[in-house]
Amino acid sequence: MSKILIAGAGGAPSEGVINSLLRAQKKETVIGMGSEPTDLALSAASKKLYIPYANSADYKVKLLQLLNTENPDLVHFQNDLEIFHASMIREDILATGTKLFMPEHDVIDTCVHKHKSYLAFKNAGIPVPENMMINDEADLRAAFKALGREDGKIWLRASSIGGGGKGAIPTSDFDLAKAWINHYNGWGDFVAAEMLTPNTITWLSIWHEGKLVVAQSRERRSWTHGNRSISGVTGVTKVGVTCANDLATDIAINSVKAVSNKPHGIFGVDMAYDENGVPNPTEINISRFFTTVLFFTEAGLNMPEIFKDIALYNEFPVLEKNINPLPNDLMWLRGMDTQPMLTTAEGINNEIVFL
Repeated sequence: MSKILIAGAGGAPSEGVINSLLRAQKKETVIGMGSEPTDLALSAASKKLYIPYANSADYKVKLLQLLNTENPDLVHFQNDLEIFHASMIREDILATGTKLFMPEHDVIDTCVHKHKSYLAFKNAGIPVPENMMINDEADLRAAFKALGREDGKIWLRASSIGGGGKGAIPTSDFDLAKAWINHYNGWGDFVAAEMLTPNTITWLSIWHEGKLVVAQSRERRSWTHGNRSISGVTGVTKVGVTCANDLATDIAINSVKAVSNKPHGIFGVDMAYDENGVPNPTEINISRFFTTVLFFTEAGLNMPEIFKDIALYNEFPVLEKNINPLPNDLMWLRGMDTQPMLTTAEGINNEIVFL
């Protein structure tokens, strides 16, 4: 029986993948590794292995030791930091006999650094909000002048590796913006951008040697604990809804091709709508599934299963259509310490008594 190792086990992004793999037909052994023992203990993986953080000095030695001991057939990583560091030692990983299914390192480097991906989108002629790197206070003043909308607001965020809206804040206050960047020691890393609307859509896809295997879109209706974040963004979807938007699909495909001449692996294109209703790519979540991937699995599209079947057996899915194969308007509801629910707007109304 094949063995699959999932990194970041116990965390929400990886558990969606693990629980999807446990629902797969072939029933491989799924083991997990992670750097947070209190997360790792919660994992549904059959075996749970501790490993240092990916940016620690002994990560490489410990990872290769783990691979040589456990001999997994496939390893998959689920956060940008570990994806980036593991990608840099991919030849060493492959030398252990463990397979990888990920894009080239330069593609990963472009996507985990948001300003690099912005430049790739812009150079490809894709609609994007204007961005400016903030190296000093003069750049910040220039950004407010050039990018501020009518109410003066701009969007600030870190360009470096990290998800969950790292360092994001919308503000029209120069002093607050300056203090915010100081807090993150972010001069030379933070990016200012024109504000988009809060309406977002994500296009999750798997590619194999330049060919699109499958893609599915979902809109995000709200963020979990968004009211506790200064930006309103937490990186954790509360309500997701399946959808099909031809313009978003075209822009997503063009965005993927802007960062890779031969896409291979997982590309998740995050887009936000501008005031004209045009989806603008804000980032590509590279070589990882989004946190709510179990949504698609429960709805009938098990993308982690498709991913591992290609990686391990060179088996490809037979689908009636490979872009947005799921019905529109399916809803995935999530909350802390409660089971997620696959439903519809009608299903929600049927659950509730309105007085």
